[in-house]
Amino acid sequence: MTNPPHFRGYKPIGLSEESTPVILNYEEYEAIRLSDFELYGQVEAAQIMDVSRPTYARIYESARRKVAQAFVLGKVIVFEGGKVYFDSEWYYCHFCGCYFNHPAKDTEVNACALCGSKNIEQNSDSPEQANTEDICTCPKCGKEKEHTSGIPCQKEICPECKCQMVRKGAPHHHRMRNNNCQ
Repeated sequence: MTNPPHFRGYKPIGLSEESTPVILNYEEYEAIRLSDFELYGQVEAAQIMDVSRPTYARIYESARRKVAQAFVLGKVIVFEGGKVYFDSEWYYCHFCGCYFNHPAKDTEVNACALCGSKNIEQNSDSPEQANTEDICTCPKCGKEKEHTSGIPCQKEICPECKCQMVRKGAPHHHRMRNNNCQ
């Protein structure tokens, strides 16, 4: 996948209650993008995604069912995880907390794409980070908990010290200043 969605998902308008979100994996997003936006046939789309045509058909069917469920039941759609490798460099902004990618490898990145801050760091795909992506951790006391699908770690509060948690293995988790501690 060269360009994952530049947003986290969709939210229905006019509903006051939060319901359990529908989780659309990145490979499901990619299948919808290729077939319904780019208008590739299943054989071509499967080749682009480097999967068999039957596997592509299963991914695409799952994505369509999830989108239909979200539309009919008025549920939030959240893009998350799955077996996907991004073909671009990713960066983290220490000022605004934004993750952004840089598909143009021939130009240098020296500022955040969102806020313009120069305090950015290139993300790495180290094995340590890959093994810890499903764990939220407290930057103050080190308490860990399993990541809840559909809820960003930064929305979780540490039960021990009441600090805002972060995703374990994120390049900033060990040096993040946390103003949300009590």
